[in-house]
Amino acid sequence: MKMRFTEAETPDAATTERGRLLFARQSEFIKGVVAMSGLPPADRVEICFAGRSNVGKSTLINALTGTKALARASNTPGRTQEINYFTQGDALYLVDLPGYGYANAPRPVVEKWQKLLRQYLSGRATLRRAFVLIDARHGIKAVDEEILALLDSAAVTFQCVLTKADKVKAADRARVLDQVRTALARHPAAFPEIVMTSSEKGDGITTLRAIIAGLI
Repeated sequence: MKMRFTEAETPDAATTERGRLLFARQSEFIKGVVAMSGLPPADRVEICFAGRSNVGKSTLINALTGTKALARASNTPGRTQEINYFTQGDALYLVDLPGYGYANAPRPVVEKWQKLLRQYLSGRATLRRAFVLIDARHGIKAVDEEILALLDSAAVTFQCVLTKADKVKAADRARVLDQVRTALARHPAAFPEIVMTSSEKGDGITTLRAIIAGLI
């Protein structure tokens, strides 16, 4: 029987409060990492965010933490070339992975990033979940399949977060969700709930905070 991928429900009051309290703590940029030897101590739970270039990773991290300039957004595809670490209080690392899907990046650079990602995903014991961001206007593209396959092979549970949901017309929403569900069904590491978000409108942020708090 195939797993059904449903939209994450709005959390109850107690779960919402846990998420609020977690993200009410101070958020702080720690370092950008270009090699496994540079990773901070594995002394707390961590979650990571992956997504193709300009999907809105930095904007989502800023919305979650309520800190406008914590993660730097860029209009230049591929600018984030490091694994960026942020602390969320003393219990959690938020990890911003390099964006992918920029055809103009030199091949040696892309290969270096891919190698680092494989090492990180397969070798970080404190990594609880990867959140893979997908543009809600376009659904899962071929360029996303590579990171999903990488997460499968590393046996890292990942959850799909659809970004820019406010840009999707109601008539197109069901079609995009069906496409995403069909794609996710091929991936054994996929968590069976999808989170719809809009960083601009604040949609889904409370839900995502609660999900993350539940992983600690």
